[in-house]
Amino acid sequence: MSSHTSAAVISSAFTATAPYPDSKKPIGSIRFQPLPLSLSYCKISSRISAMAKPNDAEALLSSTSSSVDTSLSPRVKSLKPSKTMVITDLASTLVQSGVPVIRLAAGEPDFDTPRVVAEAGVNAIRDGFTRYSLNAGITELREAICHKLKEENGLTYAPDQILVSNGAKQSLLQAVLAVCSPGDEVIIPAPYWVSYTEQARLADATPVIIPTKISDNFLLDPKDLESRLTEKSRLLILCSPSNPTGSVYPKSLLEEIARIIAKHPRLMVLSDEIYEHIIYAPATHTSFASLPNMYERTLTVNGFSKAFAMTGWRLGYLAGPKHIVAACSKLQGQVSSGASSIAQKAGVAALGLGKAGGETVAEMVKAYRERRDFLVKNFREMEGVKISEPQGAFYLFIDFSAYYGAEAEGFGLISDSSSLALYFLDKFQVATVPGDAFGDDTCIRISYATSLDVLRAAVEKIRKALEPLRATVSV
Repeated sequence: MSSHTSAAVISSAFTATAPYPDSKKPIGSIRFQPLPLSLSYCKISSRISAMAKPNDAEALLSSTSSSVDTSLSPRVKSLKPSKTMVITDLASTLVQSGVPVIRLAAGEPDFDTPRVVAEAGVNAIRDGFTRYSLNAGITELREAICHKLKEENGLTYAPDQILVSNGAKQSLLQAVLAVCSPGDEVIIPAPYWVSYTEQARLADATPVIIPTKISDNFLLDPKDLESRLTEKSRLLILCSPSNPTGSVYPKSLLEEIARIIAKHPRLMVLSDEIYEHIIYAPATHTSFASLPNMYERTLTVNGFSKAFAMTGWRLGYLAGPKHIVAACSKLQGQVSSGASSIAQKAGVAALGLGKAGGETVAEMVKAYRERRDFLVKNFREMEGVKISEPQGAFYLFIDFSAYYGAEAEGFGLISDSSSLALYFLDKFQVATVPGDAFGDDTCIRISYATSLDVLRAAVEKIRKALEPLRATVSV
């Protein structure tokens, strides 16, 4: 059984609509024609559509006709799907179906896991280290994490203050659930990683979004923070280096933020430091818990996915006050139990590579920096495009809003980040993530965790995509 690519499939990922080509049309140097897609693709497409636009009426009808209440929890129904995951899955499916999509959506290193790390995982299997581990993580890994935090971050923790989880995302969620009560407020600077707001909602807390400016390198203004804090403020989430902007908080700014936090007894900080080692000199990383009077207030989350190219190993960790870590551990014991024993052995090997991952990670960071410099130079040359040069991570958060209001022939109106990202994918086969997913509709996120050759092709396609739009807007 087969079908043709449809606008509904792609549009559902962006919550926008546009016609999809039904005949051969030139796209840059590639000629596109509808390709027969497998039944599995159709099924995935249906799931994407369902995630983006749940049909409550159908669920109610099904419930009524079968006399069984199959309705969903209001908490779960209120969650938004991760647009990053939706678009990444869609782009991957299109590629598998023969459509040559350039994928710049996923935040996933294109490097292989370092050989010594991979071998540690293989050896764990060969040695029969394949059973359940301690819920909090194997002692060897937690001791290695304590050593890392001491040597690299100036933080002293005992193993019972460390919880190893199935990825940093699980660590973040468990921290939010452990400290937030219904009605609490979670302070989140925007642009933000897509899961922060939804994790707050899972805890029945209220996300309080504080916008930042591209002219300030997307860094939180302490005055804006102070003006938004109330008695309900329970948790401030900081991410440095940042996803999606690549911004790095200088120590002096973090110290200003810490002084404000110190005035609010209920306010804690969730410091997401997953991109810590992917940082470009002269920028440096400061762990928030190392600041005066912030140790007891801070929950630090880190992991192995980004710096060590271990996304599929699913390994992250939380460090913080003992009683909060114990609460998170109790929650984890009822949700997933301990992380993969095999991945944990690989994690020990990763931390054994040396400070900041040693030469292995340094080589990856060198490549990321070269890619960043290439993109920054090229996008700065494009008329109407604004960027803030990232100091870490592997993302560019680019302001294309000067092109909103443009009409694209054969596509329609470019009105926001979703329609622009859809235009890039639909007409030029470049997958990006619209900024509205991160709380800033003026921008598009591009991941440069891919080769320079791929990035060169993507830049040329985006350049060609913008050219016909200039005729209909003033940039």
